Amino acid sequence: MRLPFFLLFLLFPLSLNAQNRSAEKTDTYQVSINLNEVQNDQLKVDILVPSMEGDTSEFIFPKIVPGTYSISDYGRFISEFKAFDSLDNSLPVQPISVNQFQIKNSSRLKKISYWVHDTFDSPLENPIFEPAGTNIEANKNYLINTFGFIGFFKGYENNPFKIIIKHSSDLYGATSLKRIYNDAETDIFHSKNYVNLADSPIMYCKPDTSHLIINGTHILVSVYSPNGLLSSDFVLKKVKETLAAQKAYLGGSLPVDRYTFIIYLSPLKGISGSWGALEHSYSSVFFLPEVNPEALARTIRNVSAHEFFHIVTPLNLHSEEIQYFDFLQPKMSEHLWLYEGVTEYSAMNMQVKYKLMNLQDYLAVIQRKINAADRFNDNLPFTVMSKGCLDKYADQYENVYQKGALIAMCLDIKLIELSNGKYNLQALIRDLSKLYGPNKPFKDHELFDKIEELTYPEIGIFLKNYVAGTKKLPYRDILALVGVNFIAHEKIEEITLGNITLDFNPETQRVYIKSLKGSNEFAKEIKYKVGDEIIKLNGMELNSTNFQYAFNAFKNNTNEGDKVIIQVARRRKTGNFNYKRLKAKAMKITLEKRNSVEIMNQPSLRQLDFRKIWTNP
Repeated sequence: MRLPFFLLFLLFPLSLNAQNRSAEKTDTYQVSINLNEVQNDQLKVDILVPSMEGDTSEFIFPKIVPGTYSISDYGRFISEFKAFDSLDNSLPVQPISVNQFQIKNSSRLKKISYWVHDTFDSPLENPIFEPAGTNIEANKNYLINTFGFIGFFKGYENNPFKIIIKHSSDLYGATSLKRIYNDAETDIFHSKNYVNLADSPIMYCKPDTSHLIINGTHILVSVYSPNGLLSSDFVLKKVKETLAAQKAYLGGSLPVDRYTFIIYLSPLKGISGSWGALEHSYSSVFFLPEVNPEALARTIRNVSAHEFFHIVTPLNLHSEEIQYFDFLQPKMSEHLWLYEGVTEYSAMNMQVKYKLMNLQDYLAVIQRKINAADRFNDNLPFTVMSKGCLDKYADQYENVYQKGALIAMCLDIKLIELSNGKYNLQALIRDLSKLYGPNKPFKDHELFDKIEELTYPEIGIFLKNYVAGTKKLPYRDILALVGVNFIAHEKIEEITLGNITLDFNPETQRVYIKSLKGSNEFAKEIKYKVGDEIIKLNGMELNSTNFQYAFNAFKNNTNEGDKVIIQVARRRKTGNFNYKRLKAKAMKITLEKRNSVEIMNQPSLRQLDFRKIWTNP
């Protein structure tokens, strides 16, 4: 909304360009960033600071931010940090760590300034996962994860922030942060404290946005697709059906009044080597390959479902470690099974319940997660891993999306059984959210006892044995309750493409052979090479949307001894491709199939009833 000039004058008596202020005390940070003044891929940040007390003050950039569970050290990307008094005289500044700057004579301090290098193309060790990073592409795209641009003074984390961003008139800033003023070239945002600010990313680019209102919740989708392959309208259509299902799954309403999907697409992998997203309380940031939209559709649906469910955990249900998050010396909660595991499980369970995924595909997802969880240390209590995920057990963190989701699955089914179908995991999460809530955290060591009070003694035993203890999850017994067989090991004969590891090259839009480790006799016979990009399989041209279908059809319709012809593109040293036809006869290979998850042939009526409750609304 535009405001009349006289009202603007009353609300903002300070000029937007002012660099000094009066001697009047203030408790507000006033941050100014001009996106029009990029220098050497950097942006300058000017901050009029709150009134300080004492001889020295300490300005801090985050070492880690919520939702990442890895050390980032955003101070690495800051240069030319300076401090000034009201007359623009310099004050002494002393770096005391990569993320901390000490300022002397802070009772005179009025302003600080520094330059920010973006993380997307800074060739440093320990690169930042792009959804938690920053991007500065002059006149094209500015991804402002606020914690990468703005820090805070120690002891003044709870002071409010006013953020003034100047930009060209053809750019739009998508965010869930409260916008208190805007015109064609200026946005002014307000944040009640640093935690709220760090929780609110902004992306500026040429506007490609779509809006939707679901039961009073305002949904905004903003897409940056440099080659125009993906539109916000397409994303909104995919997200709309997911949000409708999530609303039903959460009991008929969404617990936020607004939510923003910020989607950055790239034709190439970033320096972190990963794709994915980072959740926030009212938004999420995606970094995805710029490929055919239909190829991205399932990824967008799955990832958006996961990230959106974080509005429940940890927004409405979290421990003191999250409520009082320490950006410099963080203490980790022992309940990652709740924050990430339950969220991941809810995202996939919701899809099968509301017909976005069929039962066979759902069981295949469970099987993949069981297999993936086997790669991690299953003798390590999940609560212990959670507490040490930043350092001692950092290599085990990814198990939160595997075993964490499986813990949630087992809890859900166990609750259905114990309540004879009248209670489940989502009901428990709703009860816990009512008991606690956004402003009332739980104590880490008390959560299991509270869950037992709300449910059954058997649930308390389950949590102590399988989450806080070292017992292996009882997949067979749990899945049997819903008429599903779990078989840990069996030998089968199967036609394969060679047991090769595949990946996708977004630049060429083709599937390629990433690794031949563990490949079988067929792979040796047909003479693959690492890096081969598959163009055709037995005459069927492969693309980004049909390759899984083509591989399944090959496996199901090919007999032993049939001729197999695979056309590949093999890169030369010059970078160009040679095109080759690889030939071999199909072979049946004896495989050891692990962790089969399959529907029982003759389940009981009780098993069928529980399965319906588990996988149907």
